[in-house]
Amino acid sequence: MKTVGLRSEDERAGRKAGTGSSAASTTVAEGHTRAAIVQLLLAEGPITATAIGTTLGLAPAGVRRHLDALIDSGQARASRSAPWQQKGRGRPAKQYQLTAAGRGQLGHAYDDLAGAAIRQLGEIGGEQAITEFARKRARTIVAGIAPVEEHTPQRTEAKAEEIADAFTDAGFAASTRKVGTGVQICQHHCPVAHVAEEFPQLCEAELEAFRDLLGTHVQRLATIANGDCACTTHVPLLVLPITKKTSPETAAQPAALRTNDSGRSAE
Repeated sequence: MKTVGLRSEDERAGRKAGTGSSAASTTVAEGHTRAAIVQLLLAEGPITATAIGTTLGLAPAGVRRHLDALIDSGQARASRSAPWQQKGRGRPAKQYQLTAAGRGQLGHAYDDLAGAAIRQLGEIGGEQAITEFARKRARTIVAGIAPVEEHTPQRTEAKAEEIADAFTDAGFAASTRKVGTGVQICQHHCPVAHVAEEFPQLCEAELEAFRDLLGTHVQRLATIANGDCACTTHVPLLVLPITKKTSPETAAQPAALRTNDSGRSAE
């Protein structure tokens, strides 16, 4: 006899199990998508929601949902695009980037141990020992990169890209971008940010390595250790000869760059 609307216990149990499996799969997929967005914010931020969707192949609604969740948890923030970044007319699009809390979620390997080791080094050898350690660390990161041979805009920009690639390999998620008559080296992540807050010699040694390889004055505009969204170094493509009077401490001071506003992801 044919029955209608009745299901066996096994059938009902199977359906419930299938529903649970589907929910679990959705949760995993959501986690992978969120992680991909975080990595994109790290490497490319500030970046618009439209650019995120295009890069990752996501629908606008899905991108905004993830961005809202990141903003609500304090891991990301939004600001209006600067005039020079705006394409076309209309209201400037919002750009998104990770906050210090968001970068902290990515981990800073052995921060406490590294800080303790450098403090001990300072007690034994003084400030000069810390400076020499920082310089050796910076030279190790860029080992194998030769100084620029001829100062032309093309060669200088290519050398800046080499430096960015080396820092990316060291965990800094670095990139370059052309800005006006110069190029900027942007380090979107710093695996030693918490240590660099206490020991600025680490940042100063990086800047010194940049100058040695590029053979020109470079200016540090922002640092993660100072609370900015990235470590940004401006490299002029028109050569400015280095003078011996320039001190790393003076050149390495970050500018007070801050975003315009923050909020949820309505564009």
